[in-house]
Order: sequence, then structure tokens, then C-alpha cells
Amino acid sequence: MTPGSIGYVVDDADVDAILEIDRVSFPEPWTRAMYEEERRHPERSFLAVWKDPDGVVAGYISFWLVVDEVHINNVAVRPEARTGGIGRALVEWAMREGAGRGSTRVLLDVRSANQTARRLYQRLGFRQVAVRPGYYGHPPDDALILTRDLRDLESRPMP
Repeated sequence: MTPGSIGYVVDDADVDAILEIDRVSFPEPWTRAMYEEERRHPERSFLAVWKDPDGVVAGYISFWLVVDEVHINNVAVRPEARTGGIGRALVEWAMREGAGRGSTRVLLDVRSANQTARRLYQRLGFRQVAVRPGYYGHPPDDALILTRDLRDLESRPMP
């Protein structure tokens, strides 16, 4: 595991780092306006970053709490920091944060072609419940809808 810490996004520099990570991670990255809209709704929308020991943002996660569900929007890690466990730590953190706030499940979609993310989610106990054909436009791809129950999160270690 890469040494570092997770914390909520607190300033514009964190958003700048997230935008930079998005640009190298996604074919259709979110805009600053999208992240600013997320920051305007802290009661339901959460942004958290992983900072290395020098305070550099190496990864982030964006998720919503909707009634009793964690809905993960985005997870990304700087290319040079990938395979160090940061993505896993961020997803685990979001699941525990949601469970601590009363969520009973987590839901997300992932590109069918994103084998790395699919393996991560499988290791974390997610299961596929649906497919949205042609959901992604650039490049065209299906979205796999994945879920995981959170009610057993505290009583059973994550896989």
C-alpha cells in the first residue's frame, strides 16, 4: 500500500488536481463546473482525495449518498501512482463512510472494457446486476452496473 491519507476536498487546489487526474484518466472528463456543483451540495455529494506524504493528490473519489445508497461517480488515480492500492483504499473508504451514514449498498457503473477497474470491484465483493448497452459514447462502450451490500461491512472483513 502506498503511504498517504484520505480526506475530503477542502480547497480549489484539490479540485485542480482532480481535473488534472481526470484529463489523463477519462475520455470524457468532468468539468470544473461539474465539480463545483458537487461541492455546493455537501449533504449528499462527497469528494475525497488521497494525498501522498508530500501532500500531492495522487487519486480521488466522487460519490453521492442517495437515501440508503452510496453511488460512486468517479474514482481515478494518477498513472504513476496506479497499482499501489490507492483506488482500492478510496473505494473502501467511501463504502465505510456510506455505511457509517446508514447506507446499505453501493452502486456504480464501469466501462465493460475497463478490465483493471472490473478486477478491483470484483475483489471488493461487487457483483454485476445489469448492463446498459452503448451507455458510453466516446469511445462507444457498454456500462456494467455493479453493486455491493454494505450491511455486512463491519462484521466481515472486505475480500
